[in-house]
Amino acid sequence: MPELDFRAPRLFVDAPLREGERIALERNQSNYLGNVLRLSAGQTILVFNGRDGEWQAAIEGRKRAEGLTVVGQTRPQDRLPDIVYAFAPLKHARLDYMVQKAVEMGASSLQPVLTRHTQVSRVNGERMRANVIEAAEQCGILSLAHVAEPIALDRFLDKREAHRLLVFCDEASDAAGPVQALQAAQAAGSGIDVLIGPEGGFAEEERELLLRQPSILRLSLGPRILRADTAAVAALTLVQAALGDWRS
Repeated sequence: MPELDFRAPRLFVDAPLREGERIALERNQSNYLGNVLRLSAGQTILVFNGRDGEWQAAIEGRKRAEGLTVVGQTRPQDRLPDIVYAFAPLKHARLDYMVQKAVEMGASSLQPVLTRHTQVSRVNGERMRANVIEAAEQCGILSLAHVAEPIALDRFLDKREAHRLLVFCDEASDAAGPVQALQAAQAAGSGIDVLIGPEGGFAEEERELLLRQPSILRLSLGPRILRADTAAVAALTLVQAALGDWRS
């Protein structure tokens, strides 16, 4: 794995990246580079677009940063593990935190799922995507997690592929051995869906519907009840360590 440069500022740009390419900066990006970071023409930053890897780029502009010239590639594009993080949406700041942490943990797709006890029925997809980009910029991540539209739990279960492993995190399940349970699961090459419910828990009919799904693993996250945003980190940590890209 190429060494990460944690000192250089990183910026997401929605443009093709190749040597010599010139990129116009949006106003907020120009303000961030010039007024927040105090960078000027000729200085370099790292840029990525989620498709073409990471590149070094030089700042252009007279009085302010107006654009970038791509200099050379620093890291090739990678691929995220096929892990869909499905969750009951939360309110504002806690949803922001959950999205950022799911991105840091390597989820490739974020799927809001509406259940009977979901606290929030409307989700700001643009805000979620902004949090995905911010987490990727700050943590050296090259691939951006996909942000899906909210969907009802029964529709999510109907449309998901049956061969994918569904890790159903259930506070009512046995608390013994989540690591061993995951290691015994068969998920190689098939993809994994990790489902976290609302803080009010799943309704009984929802739990029954989930337990009828093929390729399901009912998983406890320990003997204590976790807040939904904490459960996101705990569940994705277990999945990545047992079945994901932490193993290598």
